[in-house]
Amino acid sequence: MEIYLVGGAVRDKLLGLPVRERDWVVVGATPQQMLDLGYKPVGKDFPVFLHPETGEEYALARTERKTGPGYTGFAFHAAPDVTLEEDLRRRDLTINAMAEDAAGNLIDPFNGREDLDAGLLRHVSSAFAEDPVRILRLARFKARFGKWGFKVAHGTHALMKRMVASGEVDALVPERVWAETLKALGEDRPGEFFDVLRRCGALAHVFPELDRLFGVEQPAHAHPEIDTGVHCLLVLEQAARLSPDPRVRFAALVHDLGKGETPADELPRHIGHEARSVELIETMCARLKIPNEYRDLARLVARHHTQCHRALELRPASVQDLFDSLDVFRRPERLELFLLACQADHRGRAGRADAPYPQADYLRAAFAAAAAINARELVAQGLTGPAVGERLREKRIVAIREVKTGFV
Repeated sequence: MEIYLVGGAVRDKLLGLPVRERDWVVVGATPQQMLDLGYKPVGKDFPVFLHPETGEEYALARTERKTGPGYTGFAFHAAPDVTLEEDLRRRDLTINAMAEDAAGNLIDPFNGREDLDAGLLRHVSSAFAEDPVRILRLARFKARFGKWGFKVAHGTHALMKRMVASGEVDALVPERVWAETLKALGEDRPGEFFDVLRRCGALAHVFPELDRLFGVEQPAHAHPEIDTGVHCLLVLEQAARLSPDPRVRFAALVHDLGKGETPADELPRHIGHEARSVELIETMCARLKIPNEYRDLARLVARHHTQCHRALELRPASVQDLFDSLDVFRRPERLELFLLACQADHRGRAGRADAPYPQADYLRAAFAAAAAINARELVAQGLTGPAVGERLREKRIVAIREVKTGFV
């Protein structure tokens, strides 16, 4: 029995990054031998065990054979005669197909170290094309390592385009699409995830609402970048600068989906795109089974971001209406998420990455003043029923007006 550290742990060690979790491959062992040593079985499709002390995963070396469409259509073979190289060959990228033995020696049959040094994301073998999830994984690694200049190898890009053309990508299931997307949203450059998908043609199949934005014209005076798709990726980039919260990043990305359905005779204006965006967000989230907390914030940003941009022009009563629409008196934490996404939209334009956004500070101050008005105090003064709500609204509007005086 021989045990090797494999995959991401080896890659990250070579990059000088923290190793967050370690996976191991066991060569020359049977399931019974693992059980006899106290390992706990967890794998269903192939033998995977948890170490009795560390809880880390140890998988028996295995090979796999394509048996059907999609990422579930595989038959696995795990046996003592499966070699380490055979196990590594089934992996997605060369930088993930390296191993380290007990003495710390690198085993690198597919030149992963060379590709790591060159900043290349390259597939290990033609078996890459058998699993459409690998397109999403590669795009996610581009989002993670893009800041260091990593690029997709030309041959790998061509292979992904063929996978899309053959229909393999259509076998992706919603849960896996969202799982990989959510991980990508947490990376340093999440926009690169969607850029990779678009360049190979997968975006039109997985996120057609986003894909339709590319090539859609916007007014040049407000959007020097012109292209709506480019704008949305710039907004996502700004959201990543402003907040690590994936809900903010998702809302920023999809806030303008409705512009993809603007009638051609209205371009470059986008009248009513806010309402169209809300409908498309609901459709996308239902199709991909995106959690409600992501959908709800995205809908609010899509519907109200133009009001946020005009906050200093709004009457105090309209600001109060905005707060009610956002439901921030009951859910005060929502306001900051909303403001960050709107600020990202404001800055996500060519040449405006550091533009000031006083609207956010104004709305924060206005909300603090309005929220300080306590309904219980009004009840203590003898008000009851609808009169409490009416008086509460009046006092909050007055408080907002006083705050506005200091900003205008």
